[in-house]
Amino acid sequence: MADTRRIGIFGAGWVGLVTGGCFAELGHDVVVRDIVPERIEALRGGTLPFHEPDLPDVLARNAGRIHYTLDAEDLGATDVLFVCVQTPPTYSGDADLSYVWNALDQLPRVDRRQILAMKSTVPVGTGESVRAALEARGLVNVGYVSNPEFLAEGTAVRDFTNPDRLVLGAFADDDATVVEALYSGIEAPVVRTDVASAEMIKLAANAFLSTRISFINEIANVCELVGADVEDVAKGVGLDHRLGPHFFRAGVGWGGSCFGKDVSALKQLAGNSGYHFQLLAAVIEVNELQKRRVISKLEKHLGKLRGKTIAVLGLAFKPNTDDLRDAPSLVIASRLLAEGAIVRTWDPVADARGRLRGAQQCDSILDAVTGADAAVIVTEWPELRDLASAEVREAMARPLIVDGRNVLDPAKTRAAGFAYEGIGRGSSPFAALPETAEPAAEPPVRDSGPVEGGWENREVPPAETASARTTRKPR
Repeated sequence: MADTRRIGIFGAGWVGLVTGGCFAELGHDVVVRDIVPERIEALRGGTLPFHEPDLPDVLARNAGRIHYTLDAEDLGATDVLFVCVQTPPTYSGDADLSYVWNALDQLPRVDRRQILAMKSTVPVGTGESVRAALEARGLVNVGYVSNPEFLAEGTAVRDFTNPDRLVLGAFADDDATVVEALYSGIEAPVVRTDVASAEMIKLAANAFLSTRISFINEIANVCELVGADVEDVAKGVGLDHRLGPHFFRAGVGWGGSCFGKDVSALKQLAGNSGYHFQLLAAVIEVNELQKRRVISKLEKHLGKLRGKTIAVLGLAFKPNTDDLRDAPSLVIASRLLAEGAIVRTWDPVADARGRLRGAQQCDSILDAVTGADAAVIVTEWPELRDLASAEVREAMARPLIVDGRNVLDPAKTRAAGFAYEGIGRGSSPFAALPETAEPAAEPPVRDSGPVEGGWENREVPPAETASARTTRKPR
């Protein structure tokens, strides 16, 4: 392994802690700085402020190499400072860079060379603005490298240690070389480029992944109309080596802290530059409408939803995280509440009690579905793969499942006694109609009266039973 360095991290959030923990795993000494005292105190006590598999073990294993602090001056002895703060969207759709500028305001002044590495997702052109600000403050000893992260919640540690690529955009090649050396021991293609291109790579990657999801959701909606199964369609298309299967699953739409923010930021960046990015406008619209299709599926079976009890199963925007940012569950549950439905929710790790006022969060799946008129799968947690059980069917008031992630097998679910609605899985237009019992067979009716009108001893056709004759229109 190459020589170890002392690394500073601005921000003890999800990106910051994954980055700091994984660099410590590579043998570097790490200082993590945050402005929230409660968070730093919890981290010093070994408590993580969010759910991320494998990360607690990484931090515990490298506790001797990680120092948590509130004091920005503790970063003065570091060689490379990674900015890992949030850049949420503003009302206009632009990225809010106030957290980035706050971090820059607190850069310790040192005489030796330091490198500022940007992990936060920022608009193209941010690097130029940062360099100008550093020079204006006389911090000519501070270099700048754009080193965007490509981590997915739920698999972040694996993504850091086994990346598809490392992207490094720098104003000075020597600075990029220093940052690249920090990843020694990790095998991955390295993309060395200019700062603006590195910034664009992150935005373009998330925009394209979002486009794939919205595209397959549009295909799913057409599949429902023509009787095709989007799961088979996606498999057949995804086997094309030019396309691949990744991010090609139909569902209720994407969420999380990255896709929506980054797609909107790229669309806004294009607009600010005088270009109307029509494709991304459609991608965003499709995703928003997809979340609301669940309501129409429920109404197909239940009619008006006022007073109906609906179980919303899965709250986090994806499995293996407790992140509720831009989660489809919040939109779906809020719409159900607005329609007058009684909403119960369940998730193994995410807690939405502070976000969904009026909804009841349950401790178990069975608690959520007991007495419910429908169950909606929103997050594909493994625990939901056995939802179509006899126990659940008996517990529900009406055995209806709307599978927003196509977790279940439609045929097996229906065979288990449930009405089933998936995403992009064609169903009969009569599937939601109430069953009508066949009328009991009646014996032939004979008329034993006088021979008037030729009816004597004549059998009445089945359609001409007594009940039918009373409603028959006169000629």
